[in-house]
Amino acid sequence: MSAAGVRADHSFFWRKLHSFSGIFPVGAFLAEHFWSNSYALVSVAKYNEASRELQTIPWRIFVEAGAIWLPILYHGGYGVYVWWKGKSNVSQYPWVGNWMYLLQRWSGLIAFVFIGWHVYTERFLTQGKSTFADVDKALANPWYFGFYLLGIVAASFHLGSGLWNFLCKWGLAATSRSQRAAGYLGAVVAVVFSVVGVAIALSIRYHWRPFEFYVQ
Repeated sequence: MSAAGVRADHSFFWRKLHSFSGIFPVGAFLAEHFWSNSYALVSVAKYNEASRELQTIPWRIFVEAGAIWLPILYHGGYGVYVWWKGKSNVSQYPWVGNWMYLLQRWSGLIAFVFIGWHVYTERFLTQGKSTFADVDKALANPWYFGFYLLGIVAASFHLGSGLWNFLCKWGLAATSRSQRAAGYLGAVVAVVFSVVGVAIALSIRYHWRPFEFYVQ
């Protein structure tokens, strides 16, 4: 076959972009989202104030589309494609890397469904004017609350594992020692994000305000 008849393989570029988008801006958005929602640990008023500030930023629809919706759709959609095409051999070779691959794919799938559902219920059903009362009412449903916790942990684990993958794939952790350190960093990120996210959900669900003394 002639060189002109060979189809260019762009999978390397798309995989690199997929890896990058999982950290910037999707991972950064998750960090900001947890940060702003952490005001629930202080008071209802502070939560609503932080939410209102985000809801009134200039050019909101374009910022959300460019920095949140499109990157999440690409990262999640391409991740599902990779997951569908990939093959796990955990049963034959139960090595740590294989288990991490399996958990990364399933946590990503759960997180993708959860984030889509969360955006739909908290952004579109409320016309972009979600308040503490809206979230409080939703989390009163035990099934909703359970799925919320599962989504938080899945998204947190996926981010931590994805950070390790990103550092390795982009050559920022090239040696075995640096890759081990990157793995520890990813584990810390996964645990910290899980703890923070679950704490926020518990704070809203059970009206728990551990930092209320800030405003007293």
